[in-house]
Amino acid sequence: MKAAAWFFVLFLGILSSTAHAFPLQAADTRNDGGQSITLSWTAPPKPPEQWIVYRAEPGRAFAPIDTIGGDLAGYQDKAEGTHQVQDGTPYQYRLVPLPDDAALRSDVSPAATPSASFFDTAKLNVFIVITIFLVLVLYYIRQSERGKVWSFRSIAGLTAIEEAIGRSTEMGKGVLYIPGVQDIDDIQTIASMIILGNVARMTAKYETPLMVPTPSPAVYTVADEVVKGAYSDVGRIDAYRADQVRYITTEQFAYVAAVNGMMLRDRPAANLLLGAFFAESLLLAETGHEIGAIQIAGTANVHQLPFFVVACDYTLIGEEYYAASAYLSKDAKLLGSLKASDTVKILLIVTIVAGVLLLTFGQPTLAEFFATQ
Repeated sequence: MKAAAWFFVLFLGILSSTAHAFPLQAADTRNDGGQSITLSWTAPPKPPEQWIVYRAEPGRAFAPIDTIGGDLAGYQDKAEGTHQVQDGTPYQYRLVPLPDDAALRSDVSPAATPSASFFDTAKLNVFIVITIFLVLVLYYIRQSERGKVWSFRSIAGLTAIEEAIGRSTEMGKGVLYIPGVQDIDDIQTIASMIILGNVARMTAKYETPLMVPTPSPAVYTVADEVVKGAYSDVGRIDAYRADQVRYITTEQFAYVAAVNGMMLRDRPAANLLLGAFFAESLLLAETGHEIGAIQIAGTANVHQLPFFVVACDYTLIGEEYYAASAYLSKDAKLLGSLKASDTVKILLIVTIVAGVLLLTFGQPTLAEFFATQ
C-alpha cells in the first residue's frame, strides 16, 4: 500500500513539473537561400522575461546561441555571427526561460535540416508576369518577322530628326550627335547607338556633315563602326571621314567643355542629345540654344528632363527614348519587344482596375496576389 502511494505521489510530481512545458516546432525556412531554420511555438500563459535559445547538432550537446524576448512566438536561426547553421546538417532546439524555471522549459524540437529553396513561391506573381511578357515578346517578334506591320503612336521628336537634318543640309551646316556621358555598357548608350545608325544613314543620304564626340574609348569604337556601316548601307562609304567620330575624354566636365567648344566653333544647325545625361545636360543645351541650333534631346534620366524640356525644341521623355530605337530602325526584334511591352502595360492596367474593384467589394484575393513580398 505504501509502495502504491509512493508511485502515485511520484506520478503527480512528474505531471506538475511538466505542466507548463510546450512543444517547439523547427523547420527549414521557406523561400530562402539556405542556412536558416525557423522556430515556432505557442507561448505559455505566463511567459518569462526572456528565452535562451539552445541548439544541438549530431554528436554535440545543447549550447546557447541567442537570448530573445519572452513575448515572442517565433525565431529564425540564420547564418549570422559565430553560431552559423550549415545546409545539410540536422539541428534540434530547446527554449529555456531566463531566469531558469524547469516548469517553463520547452520540449526538444524535432530535427530540422536547412537547405536552399529551388523556387521562391513568394515571387510567383513576378514569375507569372515575366512569363506572360516573354511569351508576348516571342509571339510579336515572330509576327514582325513574318511581315506584320505594327502601328505606333507618332512621336514628334522622332519625326523632327529628319526635319532637323534637312535643315542642316539646306543651311550647309553639320549635325552634332551627342551620345551621352555613360560608357557602352549602359542601356541608354546602347539605345543611342541604334539611333545613331539611322541618323548617320540620313546624313550620308543628304551629304550632311556629321560630328559625333564620344566620352569613352569603347563608345568611340562602337560609334565609329556604326557610322561607317551606315554610310556603307546607303552606298556612300566614300563620303565617310575618319574624324567624324572623335574620342574626347572620360572626364565629365572636360568632355562638356570640349563639346561646347565644337558647338561655338562649328555652329552646327542641329544638335541631337540622345543618351544618359547628368549635371552637364543644361550646359550642353544652353550652348546649343545660344548658337541657334534646332535641338532634339532624349534621356531616361528623369531628373534631367526638365532642363531638356526648357532648352530644346523637342524632348523624348523616358520610354519614348527607348521606343525611338525600334521606331527608327524598324528591326523586327525591337518592334516585337516594343509591342509586347505596350501589351503588358495594358494588361497590368486592366489588372489594377480589376483589383481595385474587387477590393472595393471586399474581395482582396487579386490585390494580395500581386502584393510585393
